[in-house]
Amino acid sequence: MNVSLFLVVAAAVVALRVWLRRRRRANGPQSPPRSAGGPFTGDVGLIAWREVRERIRGRILRVGTLFILAVVAAAIVIPVLNSGKAQPERVGVVGSLSAPLRAAVVASGSSIGVTVHLVAETDDQVAREDLRSGHLDLAIVDGRDLVVKTAIGPGDTSNTAQLAGSVAMTLGVATAYETAHLSARQVSQLAGAKPLPVTGLQPGKTEGPGRATSVVGLILVFVMLTQYNTWILIGVMEEKSSRVVEVLLAAVRPVQLLAGKVLGIGMVAFAQAALIVAFALVLAKAVGSELLHGTAPLVLASTLVWLVLGYAFYCWVYAAAGSMAERQDQIQSLAFPLSLPIIFGYIVSLTVASSGNASTFFDVLAYLPPTAPFAMPVLVGLGQATWWEFAASAALSIVGTTVVARLAANIYRRAILRTGRRVKFREVLSPSTR
Repeated sequence: MNVSLFLVVAAAVVALRVWLRRRRRANGPQSPPRSAGGPFTGDVGLIAWREVRERIRGRILRVGTLFILAVVAAAIVIPVLNSGKAQPERVGVVGSLSAPLRAAVVASGSSIGVTVHLVAETDDQVAREDLRSGHLDLAIVDGRDLVVKTAIGPGDTSNTAQLAGSVAMTLGVATAYETAHLSARQVSQLAGAKPLPVTGLQPGKTEGPGRATSVVGLILVFVMLTQYNTWILIGVMEEKSSRVVEVLLAAVRPVQLLAGKVLGIGMVAFAQAALIVAFALVLAKAVGSELLHGTAPLVLASTLVWLVLGYAFYCWVYAAAGSMAERQDQIQSLAFPLSLPIIFGYIVSLTVASSGNASTFFDVLAYLPPTAPFAMPVLVGLGQATWWEFAASAALSIVGTTVVARLAANIYRRAILRTGRRVKFREVLSPSTR
């Protein structure tokens, strides 16, 4: 009954829309259909939708997205598969071993991240044979001797070496208690001793999920800004060299054409970034990966916000530079100096995110629009940025973007129709240039 009612209502709505559309056509001329401009309206919206369609249809975006998703999947799945291959440590026990000491041996394995299986051995000779054949990793003889198959060197960091060292310490302490003829009460008091507090003169390195999220976010922002700003640079140059821009400027103003291009490519960039982040989180959750375990939502949101703000700042710069070039070889000479602030901010921020210590110089970088997209998310991940500092940095970035956008629009307007050679900065920045 509910399905029938739904179908009737849907049919009525469709019939009403068809009747209204025919009536509008009969009454007079109609504006262009919405599908011509996609979900956008106005000249800027039409240009933005054109850029979105061109990028989505392009093979570069599809192949690049699939490649990035494959790399992300490999980085998440491969460690899970390798961790699943870890075998428990088999410890043979010859003779008697008290229940507390058995529990201490198992706890020693847990302290280094391995599982310990205790195996009862009839005598010392059988235990040694099992060590040689690989059935045992470690043997405890009468609670006083530890035997391994291969001697442990000072630089050995294998699970067996770490377990042997931890068990040796545990059994050594137990032997010392027994030799000292301590009472059960005295042994209990020593076992329950609490460590003394340690006070640091300087703050230590910040640990936690925010650091891991900051590193992943930095890589994402760097790749996205580099890729899409290069698209803008090349796209503007190709429109100029092919004279397509002359046809477009006959219908729209230069600032509208420029705004539509950066808006369309920016929407594709943000959609791709959101897809990559969602894919990584879902896949990590599905396979039980700890790579993104504890990913801080605040740091993740901060990274996406600064991806938008960083693109908004740099896209105008690259678009203006693209209007001054006309050939591919000229693009190379323009792209490198424009990418220097991005590379500098990325390297410094990655260093701070890895070390966990932010200097005063790095705090200053978090308020400069060219480097803030990299520095501020790191401060958020380290817990060293308050909400008002984040807002102040974002406000400065917006102000800087406004200034850069006006300057870039003037450069674009003065340089886009100049062909035959590369336009120089002094020509487009001169007040007398029209």
